[in-house]
Amino acid sequence: MSRNAVIEAIEQEQLKSEIPDFAVGDTIKIHVRIVEGGKERVQAFTGTVIARKGSGLSETVSLYRVAYGTAVERVFILHSPNVTKIEVTRRGKTRRAKLYHIRGAFGKAARIKENIVGANKAEAARVAAKKEAARKAAEKKAEEPTAEEQKPESDEKGAE
Repeated sequence: MSRNAVIEAIEQEQLKSEIPDFAVGDTIKIHVRIVEGGKERVQAFTGTVIARKGSGLSETVSLYRVAYGTAVERVFILHSPNVTKIEVTRRGKTRRAKLYHIRGAFGKAARIKENIVGANKAEAARVAAKKEAARKAAEKKAEEPTAEEQKPESDEKGAE
């Protein structure tokens, strides 16, 4: 076995298998283990993926977000033991491999269109079906006779 094969075998054992599928432009939440003094806690960092580099153990992801008017960019090593969990919050639709142009942007200028796939399409279909059902119910209610049109029959009996 060559030296490279041994190194690759060791790296393969240390790769995380539970990393979700995400791309540049997605908004993700990374839970990071932080040690302060003798205490250990998990802190979540939510941001937009502006770059994904490398492969294997050295694969990194750069997240960007604006918090309290201050832009924050953090680089995480995906297979680090300090990264406990990764969640995809929102899928972004982009036409670039790196979104470095977002770095100086705030507010609307830093927006990325949402890519509606899978569950989001199902949710959109459910909302459309609810709207259609409400529209049909309103049409049906408009066609029904009103209470005044049905009331004269009871008035005639009371008058006799």
